[in-house]
Amino acid sequence: MIGGVAAVLSTAAVVVALLLAGALVFLWRLYQDGVRRADAALAAIQVERQRADAHREALQRYEVAFSSVSGRGELGEQVLVQTARLLGLREGVHFEVQVDVAGGGSVRPDLVLNVGGGRQVPVDAKMSMATWAEAVETDDPGERADALRVHVRNIRARAGELAGKGYQRFADAIYGTIMFVPNDGAVVAALDTDPELLRWLLDRRIFLCGPTGFAVIASAAMFAVTDRALADDVERVRTQATGAHRAADAAIDAVNLTSTHLQRFLSARRRELDALEGFRAAVEPLSDASASPTPLPVVRRADERNGHGSPLDAREA
Repeated sequence: MIGGVAAVLSTAAVVVALLLAGALVFLWRLYQDGVRRADAALAAIQVERQRADAHREALQRYEVAFSSVSGRGELGEQVLVQTARLLGLREGVHFEVQVDVAGGGSVRPDLVLNVGGGRQVPVDAKMSMATWAEAVETDDPGERADALRVHVRNIRARAGELAGKGYQRFADAIYGTIMFVPNDGAVVAALDTDPELLRWLLDRRIFLCGPTGFAVIASAAMFAVTDRALADDVERVRTQATGAHRAADAAIDAVNLTSTHLQRFLSARRRELDALEGFRAAVEPLSDASASPTPLPVVRRADERNGHGSPLDAREA
């Protein structure tokens, strides 16, 4: 009886030990899985932190760029040139970038449109968009209105600077300057905020436009350059045709003159041969009377050749 109880207790102890071992293994696996999940979460957090840092740095560079005239010019010029290329304009043909229109280096628009005949349209792209971005991002109507008013003041300030530069004195296709803004909404919002802005700009020969307005102007410039190039080609062909006609007329006159002289020479040559033949006929009886052993040679006609290797006259053959 005691031995049976001991066996049961031993069996129970073994079972309990096995259960404890299984529980420990299960807990260890849970721990390892928790550690892996925690490591993955930490890695994901690190990736997001690096991404946020990259975005913050890009935003800082963006803010720094838009806080300076040169930075605004670089960003605006990139959008401007990309818009021109998307329209099919070619650099060096339809437009030039950072060209010195005055010759002294002081008058250098961001872009110059060529409209043919040596006429150009200056385009400036240094307009600040910082306050416009603030107006778009805010949900407060008061803050949006304040930001738009500052946006209009910035446009007026930049337009005043452009009017003072006098680009139109050197690039006078439209007797003014295009002020490019890389967002049509910014242009519409500024004109809505200040109804007098358009008249004020036109008084100073400043033409405010976004990508859509610039597309219309650039397309017109491209067609003008194309038509001018075609007209120049037609005029060049007409000039060459006139020169070719004159050259052909002169060549024909020279050939006719040469033919006239050649005919006169052949006629004189025939008369000379006829006279020589008559002289030979007159002298031949005297040769017979002198009992000369050698008769007079025959006047040859068929073997006479001109300078080109052709018979002088087919009748003389």
